Amino acid sequence: MLKKLLLLIFISVALVLGAAWYVYNDFEKSLQQPLSLDAEQVITVPSGSSFQQLMRRFETDGWIRNADLMRLYTRLHPEITAIRAGEYAIEPGSSLLDVIDQINRGDVVRYYFTLIEGYTFKQIRAGLEADERIESTLSDSSEADIMAMLGADADQSAEGLFLAETYQFQRGAKDIDLLRRAHNDLKAFLEQQWQARDESLPYNNAYEALIMASIIEKETGVPDERSRIAGVFVRRLNQGMRLQTDPTVIYGMGENYTGRIRRSDLQQPTPWNTYTIDGLPPTPIAMVGREAIVAALNPLEGNELYFVARGDGTHHFSATLREHNNAVNRYQRNRRSDYRSSPATGSEQ
Repeated sequence: MLKKLLLLIFISVALVLGAAWYVYNDFEKSLQQPLSLDAEQVITVPSGSSFQQLMRRFETDGWIRNADLMRLYTRLHPEITAIRAGEYAIEPGSSLLDVIDQINRGDVVRYYFTLIEGYTFKQIRAGLEADERIESTLSDSSEADIMAMLGADADQSAEGLFLAETYQFQRGAKDIDLLRRAHNDLKAFLEQQWQARDESLPYNNAYEALIMASIIEKETGVPDERSRIAGVFVRRLNQGMRLQTDPTVIYGMGENYTGRIRRSDLQQPTPWNTYTIDGLPPTPIAMVGREAIVAALNPLEGNELYFVARGDGTHHFSATLREHNNAVNRYQRNRRSDYRSSPATGSEQ
């Protein structure tokens, strides 16, 4: 009788274990099946979400048959419960286990924001505020407030203190965090280039080199011309000549600039008008990329002291005033119908 009872218990246990194994195996196979997606689907995992909350949501969406069975599944695989908040792009062909692995790894959707060479700080702020993917926290902050948040002197101009580059971010990133990255990248790269400079250059500090880089950035969008223009400006500084560069006039005019510089504008003193001041202006006039910084600290040797826009995006360089005046007459007095300087908001010298 005891033997029969033990046999019955053994058979019962075996049946239960067999059924449990069957259910587990069938459930695991379902987790490995591709989800019914015809196209990419973006899902958001809110901050503070638990694994089981996410499974309940997937059950509602039809991605999983039973969230309670998933709770049992995690007893054997507790490592999969470490989910990360964020926005995830789920590709067709992905299984639920693929999705969970993606969320475990934090493989979120990446967005990109480009700080454009030659843009001003005002334009940067407008671009950040207009981007709905970025959390706007600076709308009511003054420039001094922002500089203080970045750990800089609140009295220092923010102009030019952010590296023109493309920055990757997740949806919901704060505008101040993007600015902090751009500011830190600018400081690091500028310092690196400053340490490797030729000490005979006419800059008292790295900030003056940055000011020069901003002028170069506004004068040309042609990569091969940057160091050549730097050479012109460095020679003018060394010889005590005024820089006389139109982008500084435009910057000093502010909202009064409407697309054209008059002779009276060249004669109107502002802190940035290099037709009326000696040396460099007090601050950068735009944001710069790495290439402009490199050019400012590595000017091309030569004897040229002047340049003028040809109208096709390039410039004509001259060593003498007579040659320069001839070039001005050629390219400026009778401008071609498709005349342009480069960049579009740049100017001629």
